[in-house]
Amino acid sequence: MNKVVRTPLICPLVPALFLASQVALAQETPRADKHYIGLLATTYNHRTIGENTKETAWGTGGTLVVGGHITDLFHAELRAGGGFKDAEVPNSDLTLSVDYYASWYMGLHYAITDYANLYGQFGFSYIHGEGEISDPANDRNNPYLDLDGEFPDSGFSISWIAGLDFEVMDDTFLVFEGGKLFEDTGTDVNTFQFSGGVRYEF
Repeated sequence: MNKVVRTPLICPLVPALFLASQVALAQETPRADKHYIGLLATTYNHRTIGENTKETAWGTGGTLVVGGHITDLFHAELRAGGGFKDAEVPNSDLTLSVDYYASWYMGLHYAITDYANLYGQFGFSYIHGEGEISDPANDRNNPYLDLDGEFPDSGFSISWIAGLDFEVMDDTFLVFEGGKLFEDTGTDVNTFQFSGGVRYEF
């Protein structure tokens, strides 16, 4: 008697469970409707520092990323970041700091595998920082005197980034990227950004 009762109950359950799983897959959110947030560790590479010396120096910081997918290929995002460790310029008493910055980007991303994407983006940044010379009277600091004080002289600049991401869990990506953060038209210092971190899409 028990067998007669159980058989009709199991038979409709199997197709029902199968249909439910198919509906769940069909309802997966398209990428064009998703937003994302990311946290990156960033290094700043300051280049062509000084009037004739053209020195290079490195600083470190962090970046918060918030954005959204406009289509399956295009995205837009806002970034905010700042420095943790100032850049010490070799053969001088000059340090360069990036106190904070904000960026806006439009970008294109392209899937190269089921779990990896290449992307590039172009936009604008506002940067606020400071250059400090601890011993301005020392002759070795003469090429850097125009960097003492507010840095960069021109706070707004064009920025760009190229990167690669890998999906390590559902909607969670490892991110590796690099690009130009700003060019100071007043002192000709170019600053590049190189970052790695995580991004979550929702």
